[in-house]
Amino acid sequence: MSGHVWDRVTGSVLAATGARNPQIRFVEDLMGRVSYGIMNPGGAAEMTKAVIAGLQTLIDGAAKQAGLSGEDIVELVLVGNPVMHHLLLGIDPVELGGAPFALAVDAAMDVRAAELSLAINPGGRVYILPCIAGHVGADAAAVVLAEAPQKADEMTLIVDVGTNAEIVVGNKDRLLAASSPTGPAFEGAQISSGQRAAPGAIERIRIDKDTLEPKFRVIGVDLWSDEDGFDAAVEKTGVTGICGSGIIEVLGEMYLAGIITMDGVIDGSKAAQNSRIEADDRTFSYRITDTVSVTQNDVRAIQLAKAALYAGFRLLMDKINIRKVDRVVLAGAFGTHIDPKYAMVLGMIPDCLLANVRAAGNSAGAGARMALLNQAARRDIEAVVRQIEKIETAVEASFQD
Repeated sequence: MSGHVWDRVTGSVLAATGARNPQIRFVEDLMGRVSYGIMNPGGAAEMTKAVIAGLQTLIDGAAKQAGLSGEDIVELVLVGNPVMHHLLLGIDPVELGGAPFALAVDAAMDVRAAELSLAINPGGRVYILPCIAGHVGADAAAVVLAEAPQKADEMTLIVDVGTNAEIVVGNKDRLLAASSPTGPAFEGAQISSGQRAAPGAIERIRIDKDTLEPKFRVIGVDLWSDEDGFDAAVEKTGVTGICGSGIIEVLGEMYLAGIITMDGVIDGSKAAQNSRIEADDRTFSYRITDTVSVTQNDVRAIQLAKAALYAGFRLLMDKINIRKVDRVVLAGAFGTHIDPKYAMVLGMIPDCLLANVRAAGNSAGAGARMALLNQAARRDIEAVVRQIEKIETAVEASFQD
C-alpha cells in the first residue's frame, strides 16, 4: 500500500509513504483472501477492519510527514484490486471467487469518509475509481487514465503483473481487458530461494557466457558482487534470496548463456564446464551463491506463470485481430523493477521495438493523482471503463489451450 498527500491548490506533492498490506496476516494472495472469507465466519469483516486500519495508519503517517493533521485531509482518491476494493467498502468478495467473477459494484464511488470509518476532515470525501472487471480493478482503471491508450492511434499493451496479471490491449478505436492467473512466482513465491523485494535479495544478475560465472547485485547495495567492497557492503543484510526481478533476469541470462535449453531444461552437460551446474535428484540446478540456487522446479514455476501471462495478452490480441503491438507499458511494482529486455527474452511480452517498451512505475498512483486534482478526469475514466470490453479468460477455451 502506498499513499501521497497533494496540495490541491498548487498540485505539488507534500508527502509520500507506504506500508505492507495488513491483509497479508490473513493470507497473501487474492483468491486466498476470498477463500478466507468463505471458510471463516466473519472473515471478510475482519479483513475490512484491517484494510481500514491500514489506510488510517497510512493517512496519519503521510499527514504527519507533511506537517499536517488528519483534519487537514479533505479528500481521498483510492484505487486497488477488486478484492481490496470490495473489502474496503465492506462487501464480501465471495462472488469474485468463482465464474463468472461478478463485481458487486462496478461504478465509481463517491462517499463520505466517515461512512468508511476513515478519520479525516469531518466533511471529507472519498472517491474510488471504478473497477473494470472481476479481476481487473480500479488500479488498472487508474493506469488506463494515466497512460491514455484510448487516445492513441498506436496499439498499446498494458500489463500490471501481480498474483493476477491485469492486461489491457487496444487504442482509440477499441480497448479490451482481462486478468490472467499468473500466481505468485513473479513475486518470488513458489521459488526455492525466492523472497519479497527487500534488502539482501538478488535483483540483478549477469552470467559470463564463456565461464558461466555469475555476478549480481542485491537490494540495498550499489556494488556488483565482483567489485571491491561488495563483501563489506553486504555484510549487514547478507545475500538472503532472489526477488521477482532477479528470477526473471537469472532465467534470461541462463538461457542466453546456454545453461537452459529452449524448452526450459537446465542442461546437465554444462556441469563439465562449470561446477555451479549441480545434480539435483533427477534434474540439475544452477548455484549462484552457497545459499541461493535456481532449480528445475523454479524454471517450471516461472514457465507456468509466463504461459498464463502470454496466453492472456495473446487472447486479447486475437480478439482484436492484431499480430503485434506498437508499445508495451509495464505497470506496478513489478514493472518498475523488471528489465524490459529480459521480459522480452522470456516471452513475457510480445515482440516489439525495445525502445517502445517502458516500465511506467506507479501508474496507478499517477492515475489516482489525476482523479484527485482534476474532476474532469473522473468523468473521463468512468466513460472509458464503460467502453472497455471485458474478456473472462477462465471461460475461454483458447486461453486454456
